[in-house]
Amino acid sequence: MTERGALRVRLDQLAREVAKFGAVGALGTLVNFGVSNLLWHTTDLQAVRANVIATVVAIAFNYVGFRYFTYKDRDKSSRTKELTLFLMFSAVGLVIENGVLYAAIYGFDWDSPLQRNIFKFVGIGIATCFRFWSYRTWVFKTLPAREAVARAESFLEDGTTAVDADEKRPAARGTR
Repeated sequence: MTERGALRVRLDQLAREVAKFGAVGALGTLVNFGVSNLLWHTTDLQAVRANVIATVVAIAFNYVGFRYFTYKDRDKSSRTKELTLFLMFSAVGLVIENGVLYAAIYGFDWDSPLQRNIFKFVGIGIATCFRFWSYRTWVFKTLPAREAVARAESFLEDGTTAVDADEKRPAARGTR
């Protein structure tokens, strides 16, 4: 495959990943907005506290969507570590999202229902960028490349180690 062809494949994979992440994220955003607006209009909770509850509900919804839809092909060998990292990075996203809302309400006194929703949306947007990067980089890691897997399997079959195999390869010109 040419470099250009390989780049095209990687860009296509990234586009599919972004689309799946976006689909789960859009549904999670609807859950988040629905729960927060329900709490804002039916309870006496402070706006940011109600929004934190809504964000936690959306985080739980999103984990299921990301694990079983967006990143279903990713490494599943350490679910405890995956969930721990997911919750850590989600907590950072929660702080980003609710920090924007907090600043709007308590810093600028922008507290009408419309203003709350606008700044909630802005906070979700900023937090989403962070979450996409952190989830794909740290939480839902890619499986090793097929070539690496095939190479590892061949070592298991013939009983050699990576060091043994490297010693059997001819040296590159001018290196020995």
